[in-house]
Amino acid sequence: MSASSPTEPGRASRGRLKVYLGYAAGVGKTYQMLDEGQALRSRGEDVVIGYFEPHGRKDTIARTQGLEMIRRRRLKYRGSEFEEMDTAAILARKPAICLVDELPHTNVPGAERTKRWEDVLVLLEAGIEVLTTMNIQHLESLNDQVLQITGIRVRETVPDWLLHEADEVVMVDLTPRALLNRLTRGVVYPADKARRAMDYFFKESTLVALRELALRETAHEVNVRFVNMASRLPPTQAATAGSERLLVFVTEVEGASALVRRARRVADYLAAECYAVYVPEGNTWSAR
Repeated sequence: MSASSPTEPGRASRGRLKVYLGYAAGVGKTYQMLDEGQALRSRGEDVVIGYFEPHGRKDTIARTQGLEMIRRRRLKYRGSEFEEMDTAAILARKPAICLVDELPHTNVPGAERTKRWEDVLVLLEAGIEVLTTMNIQHLESLNDQVLQITGIRVRETVPDWLLHEADEVVMVDLTPRALLNRLTRGVVYPADKARRAMDYFFKESTLVALRELALRETAHEVNVRFVNMASRLPPTQAATAGSERLLVFVTEVEGASALVRRARRVADYLAAECYAVYVPEGNTWSAR
């Protein structure tokens, strides 16, 4: 499933963003991104790999052959050395297309930007087209639902607006049963790590729920792009825009942030405006 947006006026100089969206590690996001990179290279496009995380997957590593890979930047933090995407080196190289794995990644302290998606924005502003990967559990507005499904609070998130503004979102799908089969065969993780994963995150019921979230989000992205396209049509051809507005009152109690995220998500589905009003503790309200 794929959702695409037509090029908007004023965005000609900005690079296009294509997101490969999955619901778990091992469904094939990186492989498909690299596969497209190879196809673009074979057509004469200037393609580089800005960041690639192999995870020891031989088939995926093989798809990097022949693609130029930008050397990573090394950073020292608390006595250890880490490797991050070298955004400055990519800008200096100025390719037409850059492949960037693991969009939600948090950069090590000392990097110019906190998140890899912030580095991607810099590349886009420089006119570089970016192909990137992420899983649905990293979408900010779904943080609380993912916690309920998995029992794990995801700390690395991507803001919803970034996915909404992507020029194309491609759902990379694989049935949970097929994914578990890949896990058992050692395709996703080494045997010991795979066994631990199947005891926690990679339970079939968990994967089914996450896959449903990913399918719903991709369908939502298709609808958002349809509505955006309709809004640019002449009034006689476009549907009348809805006038729904959503108002949420929040205090400092625990769970307020979850309420705001949920309200924003509902507003997105309704194509409504969303407002949040902060109510200080101890205030007395009266209605007339």
